[in-house]
Amino acid sequence: MSKMIFVNLPVADVAKSTAFYEAIGFVKDETICKGPEAAMVRWSDDINFMLLSHDHFAQFAPKPMADSHATSPVLFALSFDSRADVDAFVEKAIAAGAKEGHEPEDMGFMYSRAFEDPDGFGFGPMWMDVEAAVAAMNQPQAEAA
Repeated sequence: MSKMIFVNLPVADVAKSTAFYEAIGFVKDETICKGPEAAMVRWSDDINFMLLSHDHFAQFAPKPMADSHATSPVLFALSFDSRADVDAFVEKAIAAGAKEGHEPEDMGFMYSRAFEDPDGFGFGPMWMDVEAAVAAMNQPQAEAA
C-alpha cells in the first residue's frame, strides 16, 4: 500500500461540505465511509479529506475542537500546474461559498491565493517553479547598511 494521508475535518454539515468539495473538484469516494455522519472526498490518489460531523469527529479527537472561523488551526497548501489553475480553483471555491482570504501574491517563482471553506478551514492554492524558488532562496542576502 502506498503512503496516504487522510485529513479529518470537523464540519457543521457533512452534506453541505461534501457538495462544496465536489464543486471545487474533489471526488466523493464512498469506499470506506457513507452516511450522514461522515464523507470522504479525494484530492488525489493519496490525499483524502474525511468530512466528519462534530459528534463523529469528537469520537477520534478527545481535545476540544478549534473554532476555525475564529482561529487558524491549519492551512492546506495545494499545488497546481499554473497560475491560471490556481485562479480557476479559487474562483470555483468562491462560487461554491468560500470566502477569499487575501489578494493574489506573486513572487515570480511562486504564485498563491487563499480562501476559507464554509467551515472556516484555510486553503492556500499555489503554483511554484521549484528550481527558481531554490535559486532565489540560495542567493546571498544583501548586507545590511
